[in-house]
Amino acid sequence: MTTGNPSRADANRRRILEVALTELLRDPDASMDQIARAAGVVRRTVYGHFPSREALISTLVDGAVEAVAAAHAAGREGVADPAEAVARSILAVWEVADRYRILVALAQRSVTVQGIRDRLAPVRAACAEVLARGLEQGVFVSPLPPKALAYVHEQMLFALMEAVNDGLLPARDAGPSAALTLLCAVGVPASRAAELVAKLSE
Repeated sequence: MTTGNPSRADANRRRILEVALTELLRDPDASMDQIARAAGVVRRTVYGHFPSREALISTLVDGAVEAVAAAHAAGREGVADPAEAVARSILAVWEVADRYRILVALAQRSVTVQGIRDRLAPVRAACAEVLARGLEQGVFVSPLPPKALAYVHEQMLFALMEAVNDGLLPARDAGPSAALTLLCAVGVPASRAAELVAKLSE
């Protein structure tokens, strides 16, 4: 529990979160002590806002999900073509998600898988709507129903983030690669997918 000036407490909390993300990107095993030192506060201050490392990571995951949801919505807004909507939303999401990708691995240690799924439910539902429209129009082809296909998309994105984390995919190429991979996964011809992603990545 924090005391004193509320605005100062809020500023401390924001700083701790910003520094924690930076420190965890640098060292996924960074301790609360390391984060406190990097933030220029005492350990007690960090624990005053976050009772455990798991609580801190969970808060970071919540912020990441909010940012991903906003990027996904902005990417598909006003786009009639389902293939373009998928490509734009993935490119927009990746710009945000690349900053948070280390949280995917950390969250699976600190937050239950069900907890991650629950947080991403609104994004997954929006994705399913775009996929349903594309399947109905014949733009996409898949034996899977839209809601199941949205799960596949989500897991593929996680896998690509892990590939970047493990050094298997250069971060600079990951956004376009993710968009191309997900378009091909729903049956968009490779040539059309490559042309669309290249155009949107210019």
